[in-house]
Amino acid sequence: MEKVIAALWAKPGEDRASFHARLRADLPAALQAAGASKVRLNLRDAEVDAAAGLIQRWQDPQQDAVVQFWLPSANAVFRADVDAALAAHCARFALWLVAESTIIANTAHAPAPGSRTWGWSQASFISFRPDLPRQDAIAVWHSHHTRVAIDTQANFEYVQNLVVRPLTEGAPGYDAFVEECFPAEAMTNPQAFYDAVGDEAKFQANLATMMDSCGRFIDFSRIDIIPTSQYDC
Repeated sequence: MEKVIAALWAKPGEDRASFHARLRADLPAALQAAGASKVRLNLRDAEVDAAAGLIQRWQDPQQDAVVQFWLPSANAVFRADVDAALAAHCARFALWLVAESTIIANTAHAPAPGSRTWGWSQASFISFRPDLPRQDAIAVWHSHHTRVAIDTQANFEYVQNLVVRPLTEGAPGYDAFVEECFPAEAMTNPQAFYDAVGDEAKFQANLATMMDSCGRFIDFSRIDIIPTSQYDC
């Protein structure tokens, strides 16, 4: 089995609410009929509007939704029905084959199929620093930063997806996709995001540690970080 990340852009003139309603109503079943399993939608809906201040942008326009799913094979020769299902639901899409690593499984607020997961999900498309060899960047991410992200944040789900290769022509050159789930208050309260509610000293320390660690391997000029609502289907 292979995991695929899909970024979707809405059709011109279609508002996000209508776009997301169509995705929730039809896309999971269409993908499953095409052979996909474990379909997850990450939607930039009104539930996460409060987190707009946390958005970081490289793509313009930025992706309107993310879909994650698994296929027996992501090879193009076997993917035609999946690509057709995606194309029928959006103006354009980009796909990446990824290797998933579940750092923190969501056992605290386990997703219920078809329902919005508690809290919210930060979906991060990231690129590694161009001055680092890829293996060096991965080593920093896996051997140093992973522990930092666990220790300094209030994330109750944390999944790393290393990009193996793009699957569609023109897909942005990301190196990884990361999904982290947080309590709703973390959308607007930095202390809640950094697991330091009511403790300014801890907040400042966690923030500094996290930013220093990110800077060791991430190219901040080539990232797209978007708040989303998570739906497992």
